[in-house]
Amino acid sequence: MNPSKNAANTVGTLEKLFEEQFGKKVEKIEPLPVSGSDRRYFRLIAGTDSAIGTLNTNVAENNTYFYVTELFKKNQINVPLIYKVSKDRKSYLQQDLGKTSLFDKLTNDGFTDQVKKYYLAVIEQLTRIHWIAGRDADFRQCYASRQFDEKTILSDLLYFKYYFADLQGIPYDRALLFEEMELLSRDLGRVQPLTFMYRDFQSRNIMIHENQLYFIDFQGFMQGPPQYDIASLLWQARAQVPASLKEELLNHYFTSLNELHVARIDDIYFRRIYVQFVLVRLLQVLGSYGFRGLLQHKAHFVASIGPALHNLQKFLDNHPQIPSYPELRGLLEKLCTPDMQKKYTFIASGEKPKLQVAISSFSYKYGLPKTNSPHGGGYVFDCRGILNPGRYSAYKCLTGNDEMVCQFLERETTMPDFMDHVNGLLALHVQNYIARGFEQLTVAFGCTGGQHRSVYAANKLADYLRHRFNVEVSVTHLNEPKWVLTDIDGNDTPGEKYTSQGII
Repeated sequence: MNPSKNAANTVGTLEKLFEEQFGKKVEKIEPLPVSGSDRRYFRLIAGTDSAIGTLNTNVAENNTYFYVTELFKKNQINVPLIYKVSKDRKSYLQQDLGKTSLFDKLTNDGFTDQVKKYYLAVIEQLTRIHWIAGRDADFRQCYASRQFDEKTILSDLLYFKYYFADLQGIPYDRALLFEEMELLSRDLGRVQPLTFMYRDFQSRNIMIHENQLYFIDFQGFMQGPPQYDIASLLWQARAQVPASLKEELLNHYFTSLNELHVARIDDIYFRRIYVQFVLVRLLQVLGSYGFRGLLQHKAHFVASIGPALHNLQKFLDNHPQIPSYPELRGLLEKLCTPDMQKKYTFIASGEKPKLQVAISSFSYKYGLPKTNSPHGGGYVFDCRGILNPGRYSAYKCLTGNDEMVCQFLERETTMPDFMDHVNGLLALHVQNYIARGFEQLTVAFGCTGGQHRSVYAANKLADYLRHRFNVEVSVTHLNEPKWVLTDIDGNDTPGEKYTSQGII
């Protein structure tokens, strides 16, 4: 299979949908950053018109997304409009809501009065999602689990156990912990009432467009307890919502219920169950960060572990009786020790290791790079065993700095596996060097032209090490003066226009 041709055909489908919708050809395509899912997103632009194109081979997941979109629209909940869907339902075009999420607004501005107003408005919309849209929801449309029941809760707890707790090397009674997790799942699996559960209701999935809130990424919906979504929003690790605002927002949820004339619920019972689901959500998130960060070595998720542990520690401090299971409680307390948090939170602690890591990319045509390391140590990795994007005309005049090349390497080659091994090896080495007070480490990546694979690998390792250890990292692309950046006619290639022949 020709990966370049196959990918170009799929992007070409989005271009066709765009032309049908707007009556004009696409002038520019911007690949959007890859997220934790397998969906691929592109911004398609022609003049003043733009849209977001999505590629996803999971048709069942797409059908769920289409269903919930219509459900939300019917119940006056803002979602991006779906313009066009391909015949095979693997591609679709939807409204471009811009680039600002509630999380972005919070990160840039902090908890200003405006951001607090957005959060209050989000809570009002959440009650509508739970109790109005939830009243009409057909849970047979869920593409995965239909209900957040005992089995699903246990699955989340085991996700935390296998992908985070077990990776920390902390001893515990495995049989007893499993028994306690089963008991906790059984208790929470019987909670009533159940409503529409968004599943991943957090500020990254709430867009701000023309001062209005829009909701995205709701494919994982199921029937479940409303407390889970509130916990997901208020206890989002990177958001670090202040305790006083958490309480204000939780109280506002009940106010919003009254305004919607929802049948009265028992406030005390609701709050007691809410605290239990805060714990479940915190553990599920740590499991996700462990899987995506520690196993797949994705820098963003690694950087989130420290705030997540801090979140968990604050929860345990404020709720000394939760969880009430001794083995689980003991494990969580060990995970939140200052040393464990320090391991994942160099930046937050203000401590910066002495170690400096010099990373370079190079071309084997011109030999191995020289090192100035006083001890002569370091690594040289050969990237030539990975499919070369430079073999395809679409990428020949691009570099490993370009998003198009990054997505090709991540989707169409063995580069992710290669980087998993590199990151794991360097993590062991850097930890050792920091502990021993060493000050210098060199790493080099080579490929044929020093333009695509080695450049990508050098950038990714630098990003990983900065987020994981907060070490000082320098990146030098040694062959940059010799990069091929123009086609045979002398035209600049990496520019404004990418078509189905030029995007992968």
